[in-house]
Amino acid sequence: MKKIISSGFISGIILFVLSYGGLFISIRFFPQLYTDYNNPLFNADGSRDIFFYLHAFVFSFALSWFWSRFKGMFKGSFIIRGLEFGMVYALVALLPVMWITFSSLDITLNIVLSWFMYGFIQAIIAGIVFAKVNA
Repeated sequence: MKKIISSGFISGIILFVLSYGGLFISIRFFPQLYTDYNNPLFNADGSRDIFFYLHAFVFSFALSWFWSRFKGMFKGSFIIRGLEFGMVYALVALLPVMWITFSSLDITLNIVLSWFMYGFIQAIIAGIVFAKVNA
């Protein structure tokens, strides 16, 4: 349990920093994508912003538990194990969630694809961290 918590916390910090920095970089280089967010679906009063900032930690702890259960199935170097972990997560969890999200909400395909890539990259980074910290 200690390894799940410690590797989840380390991964959470890394994902938080990369996600927050990546947001500013992606707005700079892909401004058209962010105009799609001018949608009533995304208007919030700010009372739940803390959930957005904590998502990297929630995500990391969940993936850390998943890693601890199935890490023996991933073979190779820590980078290969991280990539495979990210692919498994993307196919098993992200693809179905993004499919139902796109089919049920009035959002663009670009938004869904960016969310898919975002989650996929986060899972790869977390997998690499877990492979190094919690082999």
